[in-house]
Amino acid sequence: MSFSLPVYRAPDFSAPAFARCPNARFVPAPCDGAAPDGYHSTSMYPEYFRIDGRWTLAEESRMDSCVVLRGNGRLDVVELRNLKQGDLVALGRTDDGADGIYLHIGGFADPEAQAEADAFTFRQGRSRETSYTKDYDRLIQLLRHEKEHGNILWVMGPAFSFDAGARAAMQALVEAGYAHGLLAGNALATHDLEGAHLHTALGQDIYTQQSMPGGHYNHLDVINRVRRCGSIPRFIQEYNIQDGIMYSIVKQGVPFVLTGSIRDDGPLPEVIGDAYQGQAAMRSLVKQATTVICLATMLHTIAAGNMTPSFRVLPDGTIRPVYLYTVDADEFVVNKLLDRGSLCATTMVTNVQDFITKLAHGLGVL
Repeated sequence: MSFSLPVYRAPDFSAPAFARCPNARFVPAPCDGAAPDGYHSTSMYPEYFRIDGRWTLAEESRMDSCVVLRGNGRLDVVELRNLKQGDLVALGRTDDGADGIYLHIGGFADPEAQAEADAFTFRQGRSRETSYTKDYDRLIQLLRHEKEHGNILWVMGPAFSFDAGARAAMQALVEAGYAHGLLAGNALATHDLEGAHLHTALGQDIYTQQSMPGGHYNHLDVINRVRRCGSIPRFIQEYNIQDGIMYSIVKQGVPFVLTGSIRDDGPLPEVIGDAYQGQAAMRSLVKQATTVICLATMLHTIAAGNMTPSFRVLPDGTIRPVYLYTVDADEFVVNKLLDRGSLCATTMVTNVQDFITKLAHGLGVL
């Protein structure tokens, strides 16, 4: 199976309907951290704004944010809390051009495929019964392309830390160049380092599942030792860590962001405890990503999904899709992302430990 990116088809703004559209309205933000009444809220799709008779794309978009017109004509997508008094914020609650704003959903759609689609078909939902063979094949081809031409961002829950095979599979993917960034929480990093240091996760052997005597101390001991070292890389060096996800991430120089939770033990030194600082750090990696794969973490998945647009504008001006995958053993979790409006996501209902192992075998790194 060969892989090629779909061609983006921009709206035909020469059509008569667009000629009648007004210019978009921009008014100053009344104060720091708040938008004017009637502000326009963004989606994950490409959105164009008519300015002085010309349609301009807001290039770095995300859901649930405002659009600010800068002095140089650039449109920036800004979270409400990051608005500054006087920022020129777009107004408009319609997106069909009536307010000078046009939401373009079908930019990457295949017109022939759409024309051939049946109005009624069985099994359109995603469940444990869904056939995912084609999804695996497509993802394998996509990742081979993205390794050289894109940016692959992994969003991972702690389930990988509890299984020796899953840790080995993810390590192999990182070392083979299939990771350009990692988003996770305290637990993924803690239990992965526990697995490397003590061969347990939450005190249970990561291969035999046997609980070790006094094992309930293991993750706390690891956190304490990492904190005493001052950082994860320093801990890896001082304790001669030789395997695992965080080991490979650090050794390969892959950037990572660990964001905290109210329930965290410790946490590890790199964990960002301020939710908004954490969100900003996450978005700094999301902005670079062209494929985002979210695995067994509902809240991180929703957060990353809300930050991830359906498109990316490349340095040469080419517009390409951003691929978003979410994988979980629970149908509720993957459907929750769709309920939040991330309609461009591919969802797979399966055990993520099996998923990552199958993916690594498919890519030939195991």
